[in-house]
Amino acid sequence: MAILSKGRLAKMMLEKLLELPDGAKHLKENVTLRLGMVGQLSSTREINAAWNDTKKKTAKLHPDRFTLDGRGVLHWNDGSVKILDKKISSANYKKLNDLAETENCNVNSMVSKLISSYKKNKKKIIL
Repeated sequence: MAILSKGRLAKMMLEKLLELPDGAKHLKENVTLRLGMVGQLSSTREINAAWNDTKKKTAKLHPDRFTLDGRGVLHWNDGSVKILDKKISSANYKKLNDLAETENCNVNSMVSKLISSYKKNKKKIIL
């Protein structure tokens, strides 16, 4: 039986996460240890569920301090990663898939080709 609800545990984790010094490693382990007895008495399943919620909330509420990468890993935002756009419209997604199909390649290689083509054309314009 759960000691605390997932929401309350996630809220406590968020509070402890914000108290950590910048650049601290092993965020989940540090936060769980700082929960004290609550962290020790909570099951692994409860902690994992609350941690997943905490990561999402932290990245949304404090983007100046934290970023959530594509794999769902929480990182300190040191300014080196600049997330411009995560989403692609459904119309552009369909166009990209159609283009990849006509070129007989997958979408990933098509994006790579488009990026390299863009860089080559940009260099020609500058020169």
